[in-house]
Amino acid sequence: MSNTNAIMNAQNLPCGARFFRCALQVNPYDYIVRYNKQTAFSNESEYNAAMVEACRRIGIKVIAINDHQRCSTGQSLAEAFWTAGIVVFPGAEVETKEGVHMLLLFEPNASWERCNGILGDCGIHDQSNPPTAIKYDVHELMRESTKWNCICIAAHVASEKGLLQALDNQARVAAWKSKHLLVCSLPGPAEDAPQNLKPILLNKNPDYFRDRPVAVINAQDVSSPEDLKKPGSSCWIKMSNVTFEGLRQAFLDPVSRIRLASDPSPEEHTEFIAMTWQGGFLDGAAIHLNENLNVLIGGRGTGKSTIIESVRYVLGMEPLGEEALKAHSGIIRQVLRSGTKISMLVRSYHPDKRHYLIERTIPNPPVVKDETDNVLNLTPADVVPQTEIYGQHEISELTKSREKLTRLLDRFVERDTDIVKRKSSVRRQLERSRLRLLETNRELMQIEERLDNLPALEETLRRFQDAGLEEKLKEQSLLVREERVLKTSEERIDPFKELLNQLKDMLPVDCAFISKKALENLPGKDILGDANDILDQLTKDMNKIAADIKQAIGNAETGLGEIRSRWEERKKAVMEAYETILRELQKSRIDGEEFIRLRRQIEELRPLKERQARLQRDLKEYESERRNLLSEWEDVKAEEFRHIERAAKKVSRKLEGRVLVDVAAGGNREPLVQLLRDQIGGRLSEAIESLTESTDFSLPIFASACREGRDALSRQFNIPSSQSERIAQAKPEVIMQIEELELPPTTAIKLNVAADDQPPMWQALEDLSTGQKATAVLLLLLLESSAPLVVDQPEDDLDNRFISDGIVPKMREEKLRRQFIFATHNANIPVLGDAELIVGLTAYGEAGQGKAILSQEYMGSIDTRPVRELVEEVLEGGKDAFEMRRLKYGF
Repeated sequence: MSNTNAIMNAQNLPCGARFFRCALQVNPYDYIVRYNKQTAFSNESEYNAAMVEACRRIGIKVIAINDHQRCSTGQSLAEAFWTAGIVVFPGAEVETKEGVHMLLLFEPNASWERCNGILGDCGIHDQSNPPTAIKYDVHELMRESTKWNCICIAAHVASEKGLLQALDNQARVAAWKSKHLLVCSLPGPAEDAPQNLKPILLNKNPDYFRDRPVAVINAQDVSSPEDLKKPGSSCWIKMSNVTFEGLRQAFLDPVSRIRLASDPSPEEHTEFIAMTWQGGFLDGAAIHLNENLNVLIGGRGTGKSTIIESVRYVLGMEPLGEEALKAHSGIIRQVLRSGTKISMLVRSYHPDKRHYLIERTIPNPPVVKDETDNVLNLTPADVVPQTEIYGQHEISELTKSREKLTRLLDRFVERDTDIVKRKSSVRRQLERSRLRLLETNRELMQIEERLDNLPALEETLRRFQDAGLEEKLKEQSLLVREERVLKTSEERIDPFKELLNQLKDMLPVDCAFISKKALENLPGKDILGDANDILDQLTKDMNKIAADIKQAIGNAETGLGEIRSRWEERKKAVMEAYETILRELQKSRIDGEEFIRLRRQIEELRPLKERQARLQRDLKEYESERRNLLSEWEDVKAEEFRHIERAAKKVSRKLEGRVLVDVAAGGNREPLVQLLRDQIGGRLSEAIESLTESTDFSLPIFASACREGRDALSRQFNIPSSQSERIAQAKPEVIMQIEELELPPTTAIKLNVAADDQPPMWQALEDLSTGQKATAVLLLLLLESSAPLVVDQPEDDLDNRFISDGIVPKMREEKLRRQFIFATHNANIPVLGDAELIVGLTAYGEAGQGKAILSQEYMGSIDTRPVRELVEEVLEGGKDAFEMRRLKYGF
């Protein structure tokens, strides 16, 4: 991806612990020759080269060489692996006085002299002819190995000469429960071990129970490239770097750091890969993030919250809480400051694996680029959907709103695109229906107002007729009717003109979606391409029809024009006679012109009756259509709610016995309240309170009561009479808008506050302490998702017991499936949570002028010495303080 050097360089920074495939029981060529193993290789060089190539092909990055009672025989094999970039732990497989086989692993940089010296300490002074057993028993060997700074592995523990087979009774119990035994090897999972040994390996046998179970790795004798392919010959071990300490930490925490061949591969999920800053408090800073648990540590004011809010800002996400919004805005304005550029590299697996670069310069909107640095018409939400970010105390603030709590269920809802489309379609149709009804009623009212004058006009006309004017002005009177007929005929062409214009706007038919370029990657492009010809022909046919319609309209206009010309000649003759009659009537002081005007007014009103009848028919049709749409609107809302309800039940099942989640349909009345305030106004406080507190509220029933009037509203919804009157007098448009509202659901969360051994005692979120509220919401947030979760100080408002017993176990379980980024002051999160990446922050300078420092030295996991020491110093108060607490507690 060609963008700034900064984001590229960030990917070269340490990203913490990751899995390395390790084969920890590889035999040298001398072992094969000595034991007459069948081999395809005639010399050591061929064997070494083949073993190196096999490791490369399979992806093994780490090996340990273990010859029986020897270590110097593996020197040439070790050199071959080191040359190929594969890390080697030199070692030996020794047999104790009881006949137990144990693997001794030395640090990768251990000299052969050191390794030979330790074997000499075991009583092996001549490796060309070693004794059958060393001078130590199992207990003594494990104890001495800690002095030698070696790792001692109980080899093939469930097989012949394995610790659990070679020893029995109390000797076996004592050896298995030794504090010096960290790890054993098996060719498969513990579940496949012999039935009498499986409970021991699974730490379910009470006689052999250990507070810290023995780690199980996959390792077995490897004497050929084919052996490396066997599932039981290797496993994956998570380390920051391949070191002695890295292995030790993995064996101390096998659930987090060891993946057997039989274990499922980590799930692919959306990842933030790297971030950089140019300008502001974090100017020049960069982070290479881990795909699992990332923890930011440091003193106050070192920039932890600034990083969290930077993630939120670059993704264009707004805080949910008002206080969180204030804090976020303050950090952006005063700490990051205008002109600072934040860059984030992300990896998305939906719909396929791709990398995107998201950049944002304060105060501009974010920009999304592809792998070739092209700006895309995408938002960050399109690239990394469902990302969740919470600032300091924002989770606690979130618990105060049932409406906002519902958003937490979004990622558990099974999205049905058909429902979304259907809902959007019905909403648009309802809006059009409302506008049609309003326009139809408006025109009907206008027609009725004009027709109200018709009886008076007809009465006046009758008086003129009684005076004999009808017969005298008969020709002129009929001429008025003829003129109306001719004008109506001309008006009948107008709809066809509109139709022709609409048809022209739709032509030519858009075929871009089936062009050769659009179809080039589709397997069925040859079939689909024929649609282009069909639509081209449709364009031609419709153009011909448009031309025919245009010709027909022209013919009609020409014909009507000729008729009007002939009729105008007739009108001229009639008007001449009319003028003569008018002069004669004036002599008798009779206004003939008024009679004709009256006749013309009546003739103009008569077609309105036809229009009125048609509009009344349309009105009934529109009302029927709207009733059907409203029924469908309620159905689609109910169907969507059922999806949310199922999500709530799913969450309750996953947190069974701890958290209970319940959703209420239409629980959020704010859209209705806002509409009443905007469209009706005045004092409505009691009405709003009644509507808000109503448990079984129905919008259709409320809209119906509004139409019925004041008494219905007061009776059904307990609204004061004066406020009911105001609502009932609302315009029809407002009542229809009420029908079209969507009231979002609300979420109620209950927490089981009973002790572990007591029956459940459920308390609603509103009745819980701040810490208990945050407990319930955090457990929900940590549930399954493939999108990143970013939280600033998740320990806020929580006690250490809950963090260690509730948060950390869930975090450890879910970090295999999603990325976490936490800023914290609590050691339980990075240590017990076994954070893959811990980033230590420091800062210098005065407030407003200072700068954060993200040193590469303090980027890694707990298996990195500087990082471990920083955790001790920052989160534990230093080694002395930690030791003092230990002594005072009596641990």
